[in-house]
This record gives sequence, C-alpha cells and structure tokens, in this order.
Amino acid sequence: MLKKISKLIKPLKGKITISADKSISHRAVMFSSIAQGECIVRNFSSGADCHSTLNLFKGLGVSIEFLDDKTLKISSDGVLKVPNCVCDCGNSGTTMRLVSGILAGQDFNSVLVGDKSLSKRPMKRVIEPLSLMGANIESIDWHAPLKIFGTKLKGIDYNSKLASAQVKSCILLAGLNADGITSFTEPYVSRDHTERLFSYLGADIEAKNTTVTVKPSQLIAKDIDVVGDISSAAFFIVAGLIVKGSDFIIKNVGINPTRSGILDVVKRMGGGVEILNERVVSGEPCADLRIQYNDNLQGCVIEGSDIPRLIDELPVIAVLASQAEGETLVKNAEDLRNKESDRIKCLVNELSKIGIDIKETSDGFIVVGKNTLAQKPVKSELECYHDHRLAMSFFVAGLLCENEIAINGFEWTKISFPEFEELFAKLK
Repeated sequence: MLKKISKLIKPLKGKITISADKSISHRAVMFSSIAQGECIVRNFSSGADCHSTLNLFKGLGVSIEFLDDKTLKISSDGVLKVPNCVCDCGNSGTTMRLVSGILAGQDFNSVLVGDKSLSKRPMKRVIEPLSLMGANIESIDWHAPLKIFGTKLKGIDYNSKLASAQVKSCILLAGLNADGITSFTEPYVSRDHTERLFSYLGADIEAKNTTVTVKPSQLIAKDIDVVGDISSAAFFIVAGLIVKGSDFIIKNVGINPTRSGILDVVKRMGGGVEILNERVVSGEPCADLRIQYNDNLQGCVIEGSDIPRLIDELPVIAVLASQAEGETLVKNAEDLRNKESDRIKCLVNELSKIGIDIKETSDGFIVVGKNTLAQKPVKSELECYHDHRLAMSFFVAGLLCENEIAINGFEWTKISFPEFEELFAKLK
C-alpha cells in the first residue's frame, strides 16, 4: 500500500485516547492463560501481534472469548494442553521469545513458527539461557522455527549482556515452573511489565537494582485493565512538538518509568509535555499528557540506560531531532539492527531522501537539526521495509514536508496500531 502525505497546515488540537499497550496486552493474555481462574482483560490491543498471542493460547487449550472488540474473558486451570498443530507467532518477536520460556518447561513438545520477517530475527538470546535451565530446543542457526521438547527445568542465576525485557521475561516465565530459584541480571533495567504483572497476579518475585528473582509460583487470575501504549503515543508527542501551534491531550498513557524514556528526552530537549491525572491501573502507572508545540528544541545525547527505556521510539525521535537546534547523538542502540528491519540503516537511508541530515554509526545515528524537509519533490518513495514503526515515523515527518511524500508498505502499521490514522484525523 502506497501512502501519500502532504504538509499539515493547521495545528493539531483536541483530545485522543491512545491505543492499548502492546507489551502489556501480550502479557495479560499469556499470564492469564497460565494462571488459575477466570478474569476479564479490558482495553486489549487490536494490533495483529497481540492477536497472534491470543490465537496461540487458544491453540494451547485456553478458553478465550471476546465480550466486545476490546474486552476478553479468559478461563484457565493453569495447565496448557498439547497443541494440535504448530504454534504460529506471526510477526511477533515478543510472542515467540516469551512463549518459548513457557513451553520449555511443559510436559509436551511444541513448535514455534513465524512469518518470513520473524524467521530472520535472532533467537539465540533466549535459547542459550533456557538451555542452561535444562531446556531442549532445536533451531535453524538460532532462528525460527523453534522445536521445543518439553522437560523439567532448573533455576539459574543468569547475567545477561543485553538489557532486554523479552529475554528477561522469557527466563522469569520459565522460572515459574522450574526447580529452585531463578534470577536474571541485566546491565540496565529494561521495561518491567512482567515484574509488575507477576506481582499483581501473586507470583513470588523480587526486583533489586538490575536483578530480578522469581521462585516457583502459581499465578492466580485477576481482572486486568491495559493502559495506553507510550510507544504509540510517541508519534503524537513528536508531531505535537514539531507542528506549529499544536496543543492537545493524549488520555490514558502508560508512564511506567522503564518505558517513559521519551518523556525524559523531550524534557532534555526543551519540549513541553505536561503530565496530568497520574494514577495506577492494574499495577501500571498511567496519566494524561498535554503536548504543546515548541520551536526551541535543542539536540542532546541519548545513550546507556536511556536506550532500553525508549528503544522502540528512536525512529520517531530521529524525526524530532531533525527540528532541534544542534546535534542529537544516539549511542549504544545496536539492538535496533535486530528489529523488524535493521532500523539504523533503513532509517538513515529513508530519512536522508527527504532532507534530514542523519548519519549512520555502528550503534546508532547522528542527526544535525533544523532541517527543512522535502524542499524539492521527492523522486523516490520512502520504503518502510515491512517495519511498522518506520512507516509511522515517516508519516510524522511527512507532516512537515514542503512537497508531498509517499510511503511504500504503509499497511504494516496495522501490526501494532490499526487506529493510527484515525486518531491523527481526530486532531486535525
């Protein structure tokens, strides 16, 4: 699908409610499926990735029904059934990596598959620590499909070189059903949705500094309200900061400190984001955000412990940096190369086409700001490389382009954010 975008003349105004958090939606279904009892999950994500998780657990014998388009009723005795076919993860790396931790300790065998894109993404990062726990997993050069031969696992103390919520969650999920205590240590604290939801559902879990420890536990089902996704809100935050005269409110945004790095970066750059109506919903901090245009943004350095807290937002942050004074340097973000695309290379290639002064480095990129975008007609289309976050970032850039741009493959936004264009339309 080819999407054409013209410069936005009018400011963004009004109120929107952001779509459900994808990371929490995945976990709500997974954890409720291995919990005992019945629960209601409200505000479930409509994204294709989360539906891959939902369908996978239906195939494992869990009773899941929609009460309406965003409300689920999940009933489980905490015991998964032998799947009657392969477990299809679609395009979802979260599904494959987290579910591998659940299935490795079952008393049956299973196979995890994914689409062409997911089959290229690295799985060594979960296979290796699971193997140390006693798991028996076969792969093709550390890639899907994953053949998992269920067995009894043992707890481990694992030190990860990578700060990764997916790897951490995989090992903690395996630890729920392992003999002994399981601990996971990472160089920086990655997003902690698993820890929060584990605690909410009664797991014996403790987090201290960069180490999380879990003891064998049976989760008990409780109703879960999913907060809005700050990674989805990020596109609107950036748009509001760079489209002249904009002033609007985004309601129901999760502001978990392990996810809210973009708010810290915006503040560092001098942007105006006001946090309103702070509250806690099913263990997750939440608020409404007021976004106001700012024509005095300043470049900054984004590195180290910043990165796990905003890894998914870096493509649209590059767009923000293009309108800031001076240089913005992104470091220690080499894992961007292992997403749906090589997000560093692809981002630099495509944003350069519309006049953004951006250069690739081995572990990130450099943007020199105050760029006028698409001053001349863009001769080639911007490719999104089957990557939803690139597609949406290019859309935001298009709001400032002097000449019309076209994005090839815009349909990939449906993976995580089907309501993306509809919500933008509400602010025009």
